[in-house]
Amino acid sequence: MTIFPSIDNARDLGGTRVADGRRVRSRLLLRGGALAKASDRDLAVLRDEYRLAAIFDFRTSMEVEHAPDKKVDGARMFWMPAFDEYSQSFKEQNLPHEAYSHLGEWLVEHSSESRPQNFARRLYADMVENEFTQVQYAGFLQNIVHIDNGAVYWHCSQGKDRTGFGAAMLLAALGADRDAIMEEYCLSADFYKEELSMYIDRVSTPEEKAVIRTFISVNPDYFAQALDLIDSEFGSMDKYLSGPLCLSEDDIAVLRSRYLE
Repeated sequence: MTIFPSIDNARDLGGTRVADGRRVRSRLLLRGGALAKASDRDLAVLRDEYRLAAIFDFRTSMEVEHAPDKKVDGARMFWMPAFDEYSQSFKEQNLPHEAYSHLGEWLVEHSSESRPQNFARRLYADMVENEFTQVQYAGFLQNIVHIDNGAVYWHCSQGKDRTGFGAAMLLAALGADRDAIMEEYCLSADFYKEELSMYIDRVSTPEEKAVIRTFISVNPDYFAQALDLIDSEFGSMDKYLSGPLCLSEDDIAVLRSRYLE
């Protein structure tokens, strides 16, 4: 059960074990879906019990305009779109706008086509390699380094892919190994299990099922491939964090001191 009933796929990274045996402190690092439908009660809990200091929104301007976040008093809002929606490559690869109004049905009808298959296959890899995306996640991590009081919450629309990548990078900075990162990423599958079951058996080929799984739930195979890509292209996760994501040793020390116990 989600910790915030009105917020899709919301959860606390607290309790995640890192490589040195310590665990992430609870009630400080929160991830999930957009806050557009958040109830007054959940907003009050974020404000009063979690002392929420910052909200990071990885969505495109179209998504933000369609479903703007509700505000949490006292929390600073950061809009940090993970994708450059104005780039030609994103326009060519992204699904058409009409797909998102009835996503599951659209995917069932079009999952055999090359465009959704290529987008699904490249989703996480593009997050790893795209310089615009790297800058956004570097900014996300740097802002967290400098927030020394209260919890932080980051999200996209469904709280699984762009949000999951942010969680993976933050956990890696805290010293989590690949198994722990993958385990935390896969928790989103529990939240979207029922929705996935509505569509996954309506397509037949492995490629079509991969499209449905990626857009409706999560795709561990594609996510694992992205982590492999970090190792092969950048040398290691540590080098990726210190290179494109601009985290210094001092930054990592601050994060581990603040968020581990």
